Amino acid sequence: MSHTIKHKTKLLARVRRLKGQIEAVERALETEAPCGEILNLTASIRGAVSGLTAELIEDHIREHISNPDRDEDGARAEAAAELIAIIRTYLK
Repeated sequence: MSHTIKHKTKLLARVRRLKGQIEAVERALETEAPCGEILNLTASIRGAVSGLTAELIEDHIREHISNPDRDEDGARAEAAAELIAIIRTYLK
């Protein structure tokens, strides 16, 4: 079973929150909200997309490459854990 199917409910909830954030930007533009408010809304969308991306990449590594919590090859487990940490930092 793919990790996206396994975590479908959680991932869909994140996507729905993103959808709501995008709709908030649309409403702000329609009501001619101040540009600072719109910039804050778009910054929150960027953070949410980065968080979703990081989660998907981490799950992909754990499912298809190496799960550092279960891999018996110590070097591979360590490398996978390091890659996950790098992804989390990069997409923060």
